[in-house]
Amino acid sequence: MADPSSSDCGGGGNFSGFYETWFEQLQQLVRQLRMCPNPPTSHDHRLAISRLVQSIMSHYADYYQVKSAAAERDVLLMFMAPWASSLERSLHWIAGWRPTTLFHLVYTESSILFESHIVDILKGRNTGDLGDLSPTQFRRVSELQCDTVREENAITDELSEWQDGASDLVGCSTEDVERKVSKLVGILRKADHLRLKTVRQLVELLTPQQAVEFLIAAAELQFGVRGWGQEQDSLRRC
Repeated sequence: MADPSSSDCGGGGNFSGFYETWFEQLQQLVRQLRMCPNPPTSHDHRLAISRLVQSIMSHYADYYQVKSAAAERDVLLMFMAPWASSLERSLHWIAGWRPTTLFHLVYTESSILFESHIVDILKGRNTGDLGDLSPTQFRRVSELQCDTVREENAITDELSEWQDGASDLVGCSTEDVERKVSKLVGILRKADHLRLKTVRQLVELLTPQQAVEFLIAAAELQFGVRGWGQEQDSLRRC
């Protein structure tokens, strides 16, 4: 795994290198998830899935740990994100993906799977996948979405307030500028905390089978956006 304790991840080139390694390891973990029996048919299968899901969650946590340390050294670099494609940056909310995107993903995947299993469902057969979310799960997803929207809006307002004070930087001392920038570090950390918390909460309310499908779908979205974005950037350079 990419070493989250490395002290060399502060510079742009070093963090870019860390991200590339981290991204490749995420792809490897997702490949392992795809190989898991789904649905699990034994205790060993369920145990293996739980361990893999935990590995992916730890992998995400490692990323935000390193990102937080790098932001402390150069928070503006996190917003520039030179390791990301132009498309990825255009979709960023406070130097990363918007947490509420995950709820749209859950609803979309659930709808697609529900429609594909409609005959089985009408016959009373449980599929156990994301298309078979229980009423309780739907209610919890909806509650989480509302909570996340509120937190997202609060952080957005905090960033807007920070941006409104940009004129205060004119003629400021170095110390005042550093104090202003340090507030941006705090805003970014709140955004990243919400991103990680949202993934964890969704995984916790899903069954192991559903969690696997959700994490694969989330990763495939990330892989697809990054791949297409890099392809378009390459064409522009030609």
